[in-house]
Amino acid sequence: MKILVCISKTPDTTAKIAFADGGKKFEEAGVQWIINPYDEWYSLVRAIELKEKDPTTIIHLVTVGGADAEPIIRKALALGGDEAIRINTDSSDSFYIAAQIAAVAATEKYDIIFTGKETIDYNGASIGGMVAALVDAPYISLATSFLFEGSTATITREIEGGEEVVTVNSPVVVSCQKGVAEQRIPNMRGIMAARTKPLKVLEPAAAEHLTSIESFELPAPKAGVKLVSPDNVEELVRLLHDEAKAI
Repeated sequence: MKILVCISKTPDTTAKIAFADGGKKFEEAGVQWIINPYDEWYSLVRAIELKEKDPTTIIHLVTVGGADAEPIIRKALALGGDEAIRINTDSSDSFYIAAQIAAVAATEKYDIIFTGKETIDYNGASIGGMVAALVDAPYISLATSFLFEGSTATITREIEGGEEVVTVNSPVVVSCQKGVAEQRIPNMRGIMAARTKPLKVLEPAAAEHLTSIESFELPAPKAGVKLVSPDNVEELVRLLHDEAKAI
């Protein structure tokens, strides 16, 4: 069995967000980058668990980005990937990124392609579905459980008001979320082994950019907290009546 895990680079959730060029560009200076948690904690770890059950399984990692993405992909290798592929291009367009991943998938014939349910920077959740369409494979989103036997996957996914169990033959594209697997931390052996694992750098395939970013804008700052003395009931009522309703 061959599995492709899609890895994306995102800012740490504690990073201070700022924009440059009049709000047209994300300011990357001083930002600490991490693996998108949905890719790392769920998609990648579930792939590793499948490999632990069947040691013949091969796990490839793919990311679309410049050389600054290599520390991120090396960490993913340290967790348990066998080989990494970096498509040497930067883009925020979902279709363009999906086209690059699909081009890799078309040459390797993977049984399973895993993505996280979304990225934590743009909250994008469209890559998985686009990749599935481009490689002509079924797409199951929001998976909370993934079992694989022979060539058949049994997937539990969230739906409005409940859960749905789907059975599908491979190849299949699946987006994963909490419940599929539990977070792991790379050990020293994995970190050392990652240094020598293959990391291929490929030039991007021809594909169209369907979207572009016009500008970024920070949300309005939060209003300050007003403290009211427990004895001043009239002031509390006034604030609730005149100000709280507008929030």
